Amino acid sequence: MTAKTLIRTALCLVMLGLSILTLTGPAAAGEPFRDREGRPVGGHDVVSYHTEDVPLEGLESLTADHNGVTWYFATEANRALFVADPERYVPAYDGHCAYALADGRKVRSDPLAYRIVDGVLYMNFSPSVQARWEQDIPGYLERSEANWPALESAPAARPGRWF
Repeated sequence: MTAKTLIRTALCLVMLGLSILTLTGPAAAGEPFRDREGRPVGGHDVVSYHTEDVPLEGLESLTADHNGVTWYFATEANRALFVADPERYVPAYDGHCAYALADGRKVRSDPLAYRIVDGVLYMNFSPSVQARWEQDIPGYLERSEANWPALESAPAARPGRWF
């Protein structure tokens, strides 16, 4: 191979890599569900869902931005964990109800109706909806995963009157 061919090949690979990053980067992420105050998961600390018995409320003074969203944290240690690996902690389906997504709908969620499944945070509309979802989590997740690609870019659900 000549030096000219090597340079062309390298440039093509760089351009391909940049194209892939552009297509799969933050712009591809959907709009998360936010409460009336504009907070994801009702302002709760998303790391605490994974580490505590109940989620902790985040503090206005401890935040981090990810994909254009401000996330709140109860402790600096939780904030550091999030900053190191945000995708591990953000809720599935941009925080929308996993049960409703199985039915092909993007619906708001209650920050206290949740379940961690295989290390992933799933939110639900309410505790009663969560109880129905828990009767067949694998089945609902299979349908939600199938529906999500078509729904991800749709506008986020609007907050309700109650939470």
